[in-house]
This record gives sequence, C-alpha cells and structure tokens, in this order.
Amino acid sequence: MRTTIRDIAAMKRRGKRISMITAYDYTSARIVEAAGVDIILVGDSLGQVVLGYDSTVPVTMDDMIHHISAVVRGTEKVHIVGDLPFMSYQASRSDAIRNAGRLLKEAGAQSVKLEGGRHVAKTMRRIVQSGIPVMAHIGLTPQAVHQMGGYRIQGRTTKAAIDLIEDAKAVEDAGAYALVLEGVPSQLAAIVTERLTIPTIGIGAGVHCDGQVQVFHDMMGLYTDFTPKHARKYAHLAEVMGTAVAEYIEDVRAQTFPSEDESFTLSPEVLAELTGNTGIVSQSER
Repeated sequence: MRTTIRDIAAMKRRGKRISMITAYDYTSARIVEAAGVDIILVGDSLGQVVLGYDSTVPVTMDDMIHHISAVVRGTEKVHIVGDLPFMSYQASRSDAIRNAGRLLKEAGAQSVKLEGGRHVAKTMRRIVQSGIPVMAHIGLTPQAVHQMGGYRIQGRTTKAAIDLIEDAKAVEDAGAYALVLEGVPSQLAAIVTERLTIPTIGIGAGVHCDGQVQVFHDMMGLYTDFTPKHARKYAHLAEVMGTAVAEYIEDVRAQTFPSEDESFTLSPEVLAELTGNTGIVSQSER
C-alpha cells in the first residue's frame, strides 16, 4: 500500500516533518524509496536536469508520462506526485482534468502538482472534484519564469506577501491536499504554514515549512550547470563518476579491461575443433 494523501495530512497534525525528493527514472526512484523518503515528485525540472533544456517550459505531457511511469515501476510504497507541464492545464479546465487524469491513468501517479494561486484555484477545484488529488505550488513558479523576468524570490514586499498568503488560502479552499512554497522568505513561509491546515513543503522557503523538497540531481551533485542557493549537496557524484569513467578509458587503452575474470571462454573441445587441434587461433579469430 502506497502512502496516501491522508497519511501526508496526518504527518502535519503529528508535527512530523515531510521529506520529498524528485526522481525521474527507475534507478533513482528505487534508491530514493529504499532510503525512506515520504514522497517522490516527478517534477518538470527533468526538462533541465535530464533533458538539457534551459527551463521547464518545453517539457511535454509525453515527457512526463514517460518518466512518471519509470518511477512508478521502480517503487512500491512511496507516494508519487506528477507535475502537470506548461500549457497542459492553462488553456481550459477540460484540458486540465484530462491531462491530470492521464498522469494517474497512464503513468500511475497518485496525485498531480500544478503551479499558481488564485488564478488557477477554480481549475484545481474541478480537478479535485474529478477525484484527482492536487498538490499546489506557489511563490517562485518556474513555468512562469518569462513572466517573472527570471528566477526571483517572491513575496518580499508587503503587497507581494499578502498576495502570496491569499494565494495559499485560495488553493487550500480549492481542495489542494498540500502546498509547495518555492523561493519565498522563511518568515513568510512560517506565516503561511501557521495559517493553513494542509502541509506546506518548502524549496528555498526556510526551515519552518511542514516538509522540504529537493531535486535529486542537485543534492547528489550530479547537475553541475548551476547550484541553487537553497540546495545542499549531500554527495559530489559528478566528480566520482567522472573519475570512474576516466579510469575505464585508461584501462581500455592499456588493454587491462576486460580481464580474464570478466571474459567468457570456449570449452577445450570446441576450441580444438575450431583450431584443427593445433591449439592456435589467428589474431582475427580471437
């Protein structure tokens, strides 16, 4: 039985902090679940850290379904949240419901995440009414990077802070079971967390949220193009992997890989038949 949205709500009531990590493939999902994480987010951040785009905007529904499906196959118990990509829910509410349904029906996610506050609250409500759990996402919303003029911290003025608080209340009222707060001052995140009954999950929002989310490739030191201020590197795997690949290349060139132990052999009988009982095989036949 996978972790449910009821389990996640209970964690806030008990004061137990929620851990969420992104994963985008079968192997990383298995690692993350085995470590005991509460939620896996298959985020549209895969556009940058997996597909090499400069933002999340180009990510498609097919991209999301492909990667969510892989993560689902690699897990058994953890709750899987799938991101609705840019323009999969903005054009119409019918599009939003249909695409949210695809992430559950075709990919196997247990809930979906979409960005925005009051302006998408009615869309969120319709998705929830259709039987699809929704995680909301406000503050720095990467899909709106061009509208915001870059990746900027949100809610720093009094008006902006009030707007964000109202957005948070609106998505809670719309039926969201949890809320991601990205790129907001920690004091403001604390105010929002105190005022909501649903859990808040922060990324660049300080320690006072009910939980935290980090991108797998950031925390493992795999994505070296850019390191966000909020990301803590728990490993430096790009360096480790680079060293390993360099050693492999050296072994290939020195003909020390593969060794006898890493090779397969013919039986003496077959070898004798192939060599005409001479025991000699030409270089081209080896």
